[in-house]
Amino acid sequence: MQTVVLAAGEGTRMRPLTANTPKPMLPVAGKPLVVRCLEDAIESGASRVVVVVGYEADAVRTAIAERDWSVPVETVTQTEQRGTADAVRTARSELEEAPFVVLNGDALYDRESLEELYDSDAAVGSYRVENPSSYGVLRVTDGRVEGVVEKPADPPSNLVNTGAYVFPAAALAWLDVDESERGELELTDVLQRACETTDVRSIPFDRWLDVGRPWELLAANEWKIADLDREVGGDVSDDAELRGTVIVENDATIEPGVVIEGPAYVAAGSHVGPNAYVRGTTYLGPDTRVGHGVEVKNSVVMADSAVPHLTYLGDSVLGEDVNLGAGTTVANLRHDGEPVELTVKGDRVSTGRRKFGIVCGDGVRTGINCTINVGIVLSAGATVAPGETVLRDR
Repeated sequence: MQTVVLAAGEGTRMRPLTANTPKPMLPVAGKPLVVRCLEDAIESGASRVVVVVGYEADAVRTAIAERDWSVPVETVTQTEQRGTADAVRTARSELEEAPFVVLNGDALYDRESLEELYDSDAAVGSYRVENPSSYGVLRVTDGRVEGVVEKPADPPSNLVNTGAYVFPAAALAWLDVDESERGELELTDVLQRACETTDVRSIPFDRWLDVGRPWELLAANEWKIADLDREVGGDVSDDAELRGTVIVENDATIEPGVVIEGPAYVAAGSHVGPNAYVRGTTYLGPDTRVGHGVEVKNSVVMADSAVPHLTYLGDSVLGEDVNLGAGTTVANLRHDGEPVELTVKGDRVSTGRRKFGIVCGDGVRTGINCTINVGIVLSAGATVAPGETVLRDR
């Protein structure tokens, strides 16, 4: 079935990680988010894919062009991000008069549920959550979707919209919707019209993750790295110990005395050790460095970043080209045991995680022997002085 993948958004809730990188290009177990979405779509039944790009579009186009796909994959550009209905409308001229699937390029879907979606004539993916008020909530009767309510105070169900749709061909003419209260052209308005004219099924997803905020990038890597099989290449010392599911790509180096407890992923060009300890679900991106006496736990470290020596990094996300000075210590647990909060678009928001460290934008530099508190966001290019204790975002 022809498929539209939405990958044009700026990803403001993911800042500062998206200051230079579009959210669909953030790494999940060695591949950009959008590439994982495309692979799942094609394996589930996509016969042709149109990817809508916008913010930092060249990076997304390049990632798509570098890969060989078993079905045609092309891109169209949404020059102004005016909403999801406008994004699909951008792709309309490339679509045939036939049913079509729409997926979010920054979300992860379990394969079996996605296959069921592709087998449907008209459908929307649903996912059961404890607190649905922060989502678009589906009104469902006997498996038939009657409509969707955005962020209701009194939710009609605990089934939320996953942003995965099968629309009938007629929906191509329904994309010229009015602006919503928040000034966007919403695809949920198209869904509402489909529900009024067509039998739209609710397809329950066993797993789904909207990767919109930094801690969800951690969760995405936890999910996908755990699904991989152990594969060890590169130059691994006989005196290193790799336990469990560990992926070491070719051209990576693991020095003597290193202990890696999987699930863990070490990308090409990375250098770990000597005497480093990597545990939890950790992703070390291309050309990263983890040095002597360093412990990295359950973190994402993006390309060209360095945690050189005598440092602790836990439950954190580092952008590209970050350097943590010797003796940098990252706190990742509140004394009261409550979930750690993080600043998202100016508001402090619960991560839902008892343990969470820091988020560093590209190019951050910390001085030696500094300490950084839980839930701190360091903007791209920020610096921390030697010996400093950081208690506020910067």
